[in-house]
Amino acid sequence: MTEKFSTVNDFNDSQDEYLNLIYEIMQDRKRGEKPIAFIRTYGCQQNVADGERIKGMLQKAGFEFEDKPDNADFILFNTCAVREHAEDRVFGNVGALKNLKLKYPRTLIALCGCMMEQKHIAERMYKSFPYVGLVFGTHALHQFPELLYRSLSSGKRVYVRDNDDSLVHEGIPVKRDGAFKGWLPIMYGCNNFCTYCIVPYVRGRERSRESDIILCEAREMINSGYKDITLLGQNVNSYGKNLKNSPSFAELIKEIDDIDGDYWLRFMTSHPKDCTKELIDTIAQSKHISKHLHLPFQSGSDRILKAMNRHYDREKYLGIINYAKERIPDVSLTSDVIVGFPGETYEDFKQTLSLIREVEYTSLFTFIYSPRVGTPAASMDDPISAAEKSKWFQELLDVQEEIAAKRCKSMIGTTQKVLVENEKGKDNILNARTSGNIVVEAKGGKELIGTFQNVKITNAGNWILKGDFV
Repeated sequence: MTEKFSTVNDFNDSQDEYLNLIYEIMQDRKRGEKPIAFIRTYGCQQNVADGERIKGMLQKAGFEFEDKPDNADFILFNTCAVREHAEDRVFGNVGALKNLKLKYPRTLIALCGCMMEQKHIAERMYKSFPYVGLVFGTHALHQFPELLYRSLSSGKRVYVRDNDDSLVHEGIPVKRDGAFKGWLPIMYGCNNFCTYCIVPYVRGRERSRESDIILCEAREMINSGYKDITLLGQNVNSYGKNLKNSPSFAELIKEIDDIDGDYWLRFMTSHPKDCTKELIDTIAQSKHISKHLHLPFQSGSDRILKAMNRHYDREKYLGIINYAKERIPDVSLTSDVIVGFPGETYEDFKQTLSLIREVEYTSLFTFIYSPRVGTPAASMDDPISAAEKSKWFQELLDVQEEIAAKRCKSMIGTTQKVLVENEKGKDNILNARTSGNIVVEAKGGKELIGTFQNVKITNAGNWILKGDFV
């Protein structure tokens, strides 16, 4: 049954008054002239987009922001649950705040995000860190003003884990981190339940935003001067499946591509089981869509793909890749790979290496398997040692480095359109990025940052290009 989600400014109707109350409370609690917030976000771009909405709400309540916690009246860690390393960093950084809390008892420390949707993590946080005053999960983001007010006004600890998947809350203010690169969420949650992945458990089922709201936000960003816009979703290819009369993802990005302006449009992440020829054709025929396809394959072994519950095999994946190469000249292909999934053998791993050599990716995001509590893979037999997995991992890196270096070298002598992103350091060296998401270094003035330029490539490393502005 198709379900219609609530998408009409329900935030403004219920939460604005709490922002006004927070503003009044902070006039007495602030340490300086204005209340200061420190926000640190871990993990994926969706977490970054959530963080921008938290900042938007805090800005509306009168807060300013600093990049260190020392002077902050409110400290928030926006957490990630995908990797154990990210969780360990959060616990370490929260523990380091104990002395700051003792010195400034009125400083409120809070945590939110995917880690907090895991019961065992939230319970550990409650027992081990009594100076953390506010904890809420991904589903309670729209309630943040109310929860913050409750914590500030009562002085009591507030812990909320709300797993209601039925609503998409609109109208939340946004304070974007970038001036010309921006994130645009089009959907939330995931229905795929890959056996290694915690995301469906912490972000819930798929819920798409209405296309007219997405188009309106895209126009606002383009009119505000954003040059590089990335559409976000755990599986953007399944956009609209839970909405009535919704365009497909390919139709949605075609509508955005039709908006006039000088910009690039990107998206992530695509799931191979839902990636269609229609989508590839849309990219090929577009004016603004980046000629870059990030399509995670995770493993080259059909046996491991089945154990991962990925719903495609090697043949289907390569069919998509070959069609993309045929329709989009010079397409830049990137992917995610997991090394050492439970039960994987070296023979399985060699199939991953052979797929990498066949596709010749521009770059890869590579991970050694990390078990996540609550996922099916966490209880699977895993006989291969960590040391052996590390050897495989290094072998994969060596293969990909060779491929990337070959690709970069082939681009010497070409002229590439780039978006200049920032200053690298000394000597007026600027970092820029191609439509295919390859980093380019060139010498130039700061006034070029945030603009499109052409660069003639004169040199190439393993992962980056170097050239001159022309």
